[in-house]
Amino acid sequence: MADSVVSFGRGARRGSGFVLAPGRVLTLSYRLRDETVETITRDGERHDGRVIGVDRELGVAVLDVATGDAPAVAWATEPPRLGSAVFALADPGTGLRLTAGNVSAEALTVRSRRGRALELIEHTAPMPRGSGGGPLVGPDGAVVGVNALRGDAGFLLALPARAVQSAIERVVEGREPVRLGVALASPSASRRMRRAVGLPDTDGLLVQAVEEASAADRAGVKRGDLLVGIGGVELVTIDDLHSALESNGGAEAVELAVLRATERLQLSVDLRGHEK
Repeated sequence: MADSVVSFGRGARRGSGFVLAPGRVLTLSYRLRDETVETITRDGERHDGRVIGVDRELGVAVLDVATGDAPAVAWATEPPRLGSAVFALADPGTGLRLTAGNVSAEALTVRSRRGRALELIEHTAPMPRGSGGGPLVGPDGAVVGVNALRGDAGFLLALPARAVQSAIERVVEGREPVRLGVALASPSASRRMRRAVGLPDTDGLLVQAVEEASAADRAGVKRGDLLVGIGGVELVTIDDLHSALESNGGAEAVELAVLRATERLQLSVDLRGHEK
């Protein structure tokens, strides 16, 4: 595992990463200087790498760079449990660091910049600044997460392995997380706003804005529409929408059920050909 860890950049953008496969390295996207080239250090040698792609939802990036005979990491098949022993590795530019700790909380849920629920692993293995992007591993050496943030009281937060692997697949295949291109009110605010204009109190997600040329815009979704279902799944929370989009199996289109005032509409949303 130690041979798989690399260092990125200098100064404020100093960070870490690790080898995914021959010629492939993972790191955190905010560590990158730009979206084309990055320099990594491994075994004291510096190599220029090319950014293959970035998953902005999770904040990870995959690079094409010389990795020599460094082994690829192994991924854990199950998430760590509360109290499980974990080990954090990184090279923040001062050489390899390794610390031990334990998972200190059940999965914590935070919101990404686009409103998606992300589960994080909180643990007690301390790491210096510049260690973000390094792997968090279990006792068997398999990667259970990627260290990303500092939490309260010195705890560290890691992106779980399963989410990172899904992001890597999207990046390598050139896909973005699926999205409609709408700004939504919370369910409680949606009900309150509909009541305020004399409309029935109905579960759903109220559209506050539609991004121009987005999938929703092309399908005819309007500001003030209430999204009540997608692909046959009822929409009660924003997480319902994200889950339905992520599980659509790569379908090119999905049926969206909409209440426009009191009229129920079925709109076909084409998910091809735009940033999803």
